[in-house]
Amino acid sequence: MEIKEFIENFAAQFDDTDASVFTPETVFHELDEYSSLIALSIIAMVDEEYDVTLKGDDMRAAVTIQDLFNTVKAKAE
Repeated sequence: MEIKEFIENFAAQFDDTDASVFTPETVFHELDEYSSLIALSIIAMVDEEYDVTLKGDDMRAAVTIQDLFNTVKAKAE
């Protein structure tokens, strides 16, 4: 599992946010387009791509994309 691929999959859940905005340090909760619907899309993407079940608490606890990636990676092992 690589952060670069995770960021690409993560960014794909956003329609109106430029892909260049997404880095490991991106505080995704602060993005204008971020919403509960996008959070659900991210949870579904993680389940489909990585076979990991995220909870709302995991999404709220993660500040950056790197934080979320670390959570997914830890649950995948």
